[in-house]
Amino acid sequence: MSESANTLRLQVSTTDAPPPSWAYSQGIVANGFLYTAGQTPHDPITDETVGISIEEQTTRTMQNLAAVLAAHGLDFSHVVKATVHLHHPGRDSAGFNAIYEQFMVKPYPARTTVGSFLGDFLVEIDVVAVVPPVEAGN
Repeated sequence: MSESANTLRLQVSTTDAPPPSWAYSQGIVANGFLYTAGQTPHDPITDETVGISIEEQTTRTMQNLAAVLAAHGLDFSHVVKATVHLHHPGRDSAGFNAIYEQFMVKPYPARTTVGSFLGDFLVEIDVVAVVPPVEAGN
């Protein structure tokens, strides 16, 4: 983590998720929430797309999200909102959801799922997570 010039925002960064390829952060903490950038099924080291099925690609995407959350001491139990982009929503919704349910914690976060043109991969997900307040003396 590194503090940005604007002290109202804290940048979250990890080498365990793909690095940003454009002008964005992997995550930003602001006002008690961690907002992640959209994570995709890319390997954090090689930047290659992992897998060809929706299940394989969703698994890698969720692992990348887990890494960004962990970089700020959070996990999927802190997630309150997810936005999911599926390249083929009609075809891939069931396979996506089967993997998504393995990672998310009940009660499941609110979720929006949309069809999107994603190029050469099938899924992209961003989340909003609650950052618990730091107790005095810790």
